[in-house]
Amino acid sequence: MKIFLYISLGIAVIIGAVVCWFSFATKVKELKVPPTATRIERLELIDNYLAELQEGADFNGAVLFAERGVPLLANTYGFTDRTGKDKLTTRSSFRLASVSKQFTAAGVLRATELGLLRLDEPITTYIKSPYPEVTVRHLLNHTSGIPDAYMDLAKTYRDSIGDVLSISDVIKLVDKNRPAITGKPGDAFSYSNTNYVLLAGIIESVASKSFEEFMQAEIFAPLDMENSRVFNLNSSDSTFTNKTGDFFAIFGWREPMEPTFLDGVAGDGNVYASIEDLLKWDAFWRGGNGIVSDSLLQQAFLKPTLNDGSTSNYGFGWQVTKTNQWHDGSWLGARTIIIRNPELKTVFVLLDNSTNLRFDAIVGELTKALRPSTTATDS
Repeated sequence: MKIFLYISLGIAVIIGAVVCWFSFATKVKELKVPPTATRIERLELIDNYLAELQEGADFNGAVLFAERGVPLLANTYGFTDRTGKDKLTTRSSFRLASVSKQFTAAGVLRATELGLLRLDEPITTYIKSPYPEVTVRHLLNHTSGIPDAYMDLAKTYRDSIGDVLSISDVIKLVDKNRPAITGKPGDAFSYSNTNYVLLAGIIESVASKSFEEFMQAEIFAPLDMENSRVFNLNSSDSTFTNKTGDFFAIFGWREPMEPTFLDGVAGDGNVYASIEDLLKWDAFWRGGNGIVSDSLLQQAFLKPTLNDGSTSNYGFGWQVTKTNQWHDGSWLGARTIIIRNPELKTVFVLLDNSTNLRFDAIVGELTKALRPSTTATDS
């Protein structure tokens, strides 16, 4: 009996230690802002705050705050990778993780503008799929009912895939294994990375070129986003001058976070961008971009009506709240968020490439300092 008691006590101690460490690792110093501070003063405090966090190894990344297309704060803090040799600049290109989904949505809208596809057409028109009732719009809104299963499928059938997973591999895996749909399309919002990989596959099908090539030709080049691109392990051109590296940092120690065989896909992630380019990206969504008509562009910010008459808060690659449009992301070292306030015409971006466990707490401090113009928590 005693041995079981000792084992139980040991497990309890370990669990307690892990909980205490995680609580410590996710907390961040408070950003104190006088209630009378002007916006410029608030931004100066934010700039100093992030610099201080970087000095303490609690942040490594970039920030952007702009109003009406004018950057009021655009700065970087720390290094491009775990070596700590090269400092970040406003041209450094960060992995955006799931913030990439709004780029995929823009690609779909551009393909629609070109007459290559229609949003309310079944996806079986464009790719082989076991879900004939699912439309392109369902994928964009995460209301398809297709489960977030492609990563598990890829791991299960790794031996039949080869060295690196591709977008076409995902389409084949989903079609062959037919993961059970979680409900009738349009019944409910259910976030699924699989939806956005399928969207990238649809673009490849209708454009007769790779998703990466289409996005470069139709989105990044026209917008003059020089340090932005789709990039993964299947990219034919591995040259990427200003690309940052992903790493894990703790107590001053840095370890690289390397891509795995899953990182050959795109659509759900694997877009990289600099904060200079994200300023141009915000301008794209304000309309008049010459790439996607304003009427089509605004569909991205509509709250979809579900089958029971209720609405979801997810548009096309954007969470849509009462005042804001936003999305965040997390993959390998990337921790990212973008928040737009269309009424105030502001955009706030925070990017980190150091697997930052404090990222959410930092976002909370910064959005609190910038209120009422940028908060992702309103409804």
